[in-house]
Amino acid sequence: MQPESADLAFDFQSPLTEWKLRSVTAVPAKVSGRWALRVALSDAVAATGRPGVDFVDMPTFALAPIDFRNGVISVDILSRLAGNAPDYARAFAGLAYRVAADGDGFEAVYLRPLNGRKVSPPPPRDKRAIQYFAYPNWKFDRLREVYPDGPFEAGLDIGPGEWTNLRIEVAEEQVVARVNGQPALGPMTNKAIPVAGAIGLWVDIGTEAYFSNLTVTRTT
Repeated sequence: MQPESADLAFDFQSPLTEWKLRSVTAVPAKVSGRWALRVALSDAVAATGRPGVDFVDMPTFALAPIDFRNGVISVDILSRLAGNAPDYARAFAGLAYRVAADGDGFEAVYLRPLNGRKVSPPPPRDKRAIQYFAYPNWKFDRLREVYPDGPFEAGLDIGPGEWTNLRIEVAEEQVVARVNGQPALGPMTNKAIPVAGAIGLWVDIGTEAYFSNLTVTRTT
């Protein structure tokens, strides 16, 4: 693949004037000595939203003004439980990509740090620290039912409250995810038609997430 543009980098020290928010709040913040973007579900969604309708593998993200189809996306994530987190929350946070203009279709790879081996979760949670899904037809529960031992989730040596690098490499029908430089998922055959779309910093219920050092390299 040949580069289509130089790396795009975001330092998150300034307000996001061109970003779009869907069901989340997003504000620059300094955490653990670095600038980051704090992303969490909006108060209304967190308090009165319905699972499977307003959250749980839904379009809940801060959208960057980037048109992306193939290439590499890398970001550092620090996520932890929010104060109002339900008992099934796992500090879900990750990257959405190829997001349609209206948010009605996208793919995503996200982390579940509370399922990371650093906190010794019970089985089968110890094998569910990273997840791929494609909205709206292939969310985690359907993937888990159809592919119970498939390539779309795996265990990781991660934990909450620490910086973790998530890197996804997208090439038409193939997706590879790396965490802290190590292979994590893939190569997977994605579950959506490859189309260009936006990139999102994605969170789910019960999560307070910080995103730092976001870089994007688009390829042809």
